[in-house]
Amino acid sequence: MSETHDAAAHAGHRKRLRERYRLEGLDGFAPHEVLELLLCYGRARGDVNPLAHALLSAFGSLKGVLEATPQQLMTVPGVGEEVATFISLCVPLFRRYSLCLSEERTAITSTEEARQYCSGLLAGQRQERFYAICLGANRSVLGRRLIAEGTESRVDAHPRLVVETALNLNAHGVIICHNHPDGLAEPSPEDVAATHHLYRVLAALDMTLLDHVIVAGPDACSLAERGQLKPRAGRS
Repeated sequence: MSETHDAAAHAGHRKRLRERYRLEGLDGFAPHEVLELLLCYGRARGDVNPLAHALLSAFGSLKGVLEATPQQLMTVPGVGEEVATFISLCVPLFRRYSLCLSEERTAITSTEEARQYCSGLLAGQRQERFYAICLGANRSVLGRRLIAEGTESRVDAHPRLVVETALNLNAHGVIICHNHPDGLAEPSPEDVAATHHLYRVLAALDMTLLDHVIVAGPDACSLAERGQLKPRAGRS
């Protein structure tokens, strides 16, 4: 009798979560409630509240849970392959959606648009990635290229590949971007030095480095906006 009552209570809780989401969206949901809602679709029945709290405890935050790999998620008791696959799909799905939005953008005409484009390109990446985005004379997007992919702590810029990409696309300007997966959206001295070097290389070929955007989570830093894009006069 009690098992039947518990099953009915859990089913009612699941129904209320779904109805609340349909009426209000996710804004009012606590982190564990977001996970409970996801787990409702990953597990056919039962109380998912303890598992939601176990996941938050294991990974420290909702962000940590959503960015975990399926293998990492399956180390939590109660998380099987189907649940792990479903949860780990969320961030890549958002990144794919962001890329769709970026691809619909035909031009990047402002610093804010550059930040948005680069943030969509790098959303949720666990390793550092470095991209070159090539623009035409009217700031139309001609194409982009993944220049390098590194570890969680470092990625090399490879100026030759940036130049090669820009020449192949007959670009007038280039925006470069990379991410700091576990850090801040702040340029390191090495980032600034590499930016200045690439600025000079492109200028010698009558092309302009328009911006270098660094992405970390929801934040994005524009070196052009901060006045750190161009090397200072008189410095090599």
